[in-house]
Amino acid sequence: MVATMLPMEGIFVDEARIYVAGGDGGNGCSSFLREKFRPKGRPDGGNGGNGGNVLMRVDANVATLSDLARNPHQRAERARNGQGRDKHGGAGANRVLLVPNGTVVRDESGELIADLVGVGTEIVVARGGRAGRGNAALVTPKRRAPGFAERGGAGEVRSLLLELKVLADVGLVGFPNAGKSSLISRLSAARPKVAAYPFTTLTPNLGVAEAAGARFVVADVPGLIEGASTGKGLGLAFLRHLERCRVLCFVLDVSAPEDPAEALAALRAELNAHAPEFDERPGVVVANKIDVDGTTEAVAAAERAATTDGFGFVAASALRGDGTEDCLRLLGDAVARANEQSTIVSHRLIKIRPEEQAVVVEREDEGWRVRSERAARVLERFDITNPEALAYVQERLISIGVEEALARAGARIGDEVRIGDYVFDFTPEGQAGAK
Repeated sequence: MVATMLPMEGIFVDEARIYVAGGDGGNGCSSFLREKFRPKGRPDGGNGGNGGNVLMRVDANVATLSDLARNPHQRAERARNGQGRDKHGGAGANRVLLVPNGTVVRDESGELIADLVGVGTEIVVARGGRAGRGNAALVTPKRRAPGFAERGGAGEVRSLLLELKVLADVGLVGFPNAGKSSLISRLSAARPKVAAYPFTTLTPNLGVAEAAGARFVVADVPGLIEGASTGKGLGLAFLRHLERCRVLCFVLDVSAPEDPAEALAALRAELNAHAPEFDERPGVVVANKIDVDGTTEAVAAAERAATTDGFGFVAASALRGDGTEDCLRLLGDAVARANEQSTIVSHRLIKIRPEEQAVVVEREDEGWRVRSERAARVLERFDITNPEALAYVQERLISIGVEEALARAGARIGDEVRIGDYVFDFTPEGQAGAK
């Protein structure tokens, strides 16, 4: 009946804000081969390496986000620069962040980046900078001996919000002191704290139960109170841990003065207020504490309420162990049905390359402002104080469409043009000079 307990770390943290940065790419090298009797050697500057990526990977041995919460700044390794004699720089090492199964990753705006489900699932959350090309790689039929090289690109920098949603097949739902912790200790090998006062459970407890040879994971979350979906009590912080549960187990305290039907309705209302899809989940109602005298009528009322709502029902005593086998059987059957009805979802992560935006030209003071990520990257990666590099940059800007966009906007010869932090005089045909 009982299997192993799932590990949980000492400090349970289910939310974290972290800052990740990919490693910068290595700079290309500008060098010429110098050998005896060959005064005009060929360009032999090597390329830099690619900067390391920051990845997130689901690890079975990680249960909380506590490590990342304590160390929120994570950076991958910078790549090495290229050298002469065609020596390329080494790539920067990746930084791999291990996260629990069920981690949701969002950007600063709250937009979903990834839902990491399944041990081994991983995603790149900050890409390393591209390698800078050495002058040997910049040789063309027109430019046989370039005296410049390309700088490595900067690594991607992002602020991320992480949220853990515990993965479990069954979620125990109930008011404080309803006996959920005692029940999970009967259903599995989990040994949560049990005491005779409300809110004994402060963090989710997970246990593996077994019924008819099939295993399933049961989660016990902190007790709900009325208004939990609006932020009251501890419930709001942990309601999200029930979102992944395919079966709900409502634990009712039949020794309490409240009417069981009203208690069940209140619990379902809180769940529905948090996420309406909870109403569609199969469930089982457990009338707990039947060992207390005078609970016969309350047990009957709980059974009527469960039947009305279409839930399975079992009367139990977590203290004595009454009804444990029936509860396991009902939960196991409900999980099996939920598995049959669920659609298989692929968690393969696909990175879609964003479309390159067109060049935008706007009037700014007496000059023109060019907005183009590609144009800004070109300027950042070359030393335009080098006349050869400047000529190359001008060719690239023309190919990107900067000159054409300026002409369409009405720019005239001599007008001031700003691209990022750089300022130019507009002269068509790629003959502009940097100020």
